[in-house]
Amino acid sequence: MKQIFIIIFCTLTVLTYGQKNKNKSPNFDIADFNKKFEVAEWLYKYDLVAWWTSDSVMTQDKKEIERLGKEWFCYQDQNNTWHAVYGKYDKGTFDLVFHFTVDNNSKVHRTYDKVDTLILNSYSRALITANKQISALKDTINIRFNQFVKQNDDKTFSVWIFPAFQPNSTAVYGGEFIYTIDQSGNTVLKDDSYFQGSFRGFKVDKPREIWLNYRDTDKPTLGAVFFVWYYKQYFTSIYIDCLKSNSTAFKDSDNKYTWIHAEKEPEKKKKN
Repeated sequence: MKQIFIIIFCTLTVLTYGQKNKNKSPNFDIADFNKKFEVAEWLYKYDLVAWWTSDSVMTQDKKEIERLGKEWFCYQDQNNTWHAVYGKYDKGTFDLVFHFTVDNNSKVHRTYDKVDTLILNSYSRALITANKQISALKDTINIRFNQFVKQNDDKTFSVWIFPAFQPNSTAVYGGEFIYTIDQSGNTVLKDDSYFQGSFRGFKVDKPREIWLNYRDTDKPTLGAVFFVWYYKQYFTSIYIDCLKSNSTAFKDSDNKYTWIHAEKEPEKKKKN
């Protein structure tokens, strides 16, 4: 199969090459991909903050830990400082137990500074509302999920629920649940979820090349892009195999990553 290669560098510069189709413009939706990659990078940072601060939670006083519920989340303030809050949402109010910040050196600090109750309550409700959408699915499968939340410029919330890195060292894909929720955190305004109908996964026991089957989609989904970026250190290469293109993050000799996209040529119809 002949392919047109499109290389998108981290600076988002685009270079195309190919022996044929020299005058043909690439059809790959670069703008859409770059937008998704920007979100995926932010989700990756969110996940790191969650890991670092959850480790700190486990070192705290047991009596305080006993006060925790299922509600926790991370957010960035106006200075782009990461915060992580852990507590329990009950009867319309978030009971804050732990509040951590993460500095530019990735150091976690517990702080006793108060957090705006509007942030605590609305973020918690948005997460609860989103999780209700897939509660029936969760009851039928044995898969853990990670959740992410961010307040948008228009005060609505975006919530992402992706399969987590499973306890048995399996990287799972095939379902990503994405919701836009109103300012109050109570109402779903938009559902951009994608689900293949079942989940697939790869053990991370040995480095190797793996292919993600997204051949039912024209272009990479956000969850697929996040999967590659999150698990890139565990595999020699990860390819997103879509209907019209393949995508991968290539690691160079300086340990820097470059996204490479290869468009598939349309299948020629066989003559009768």
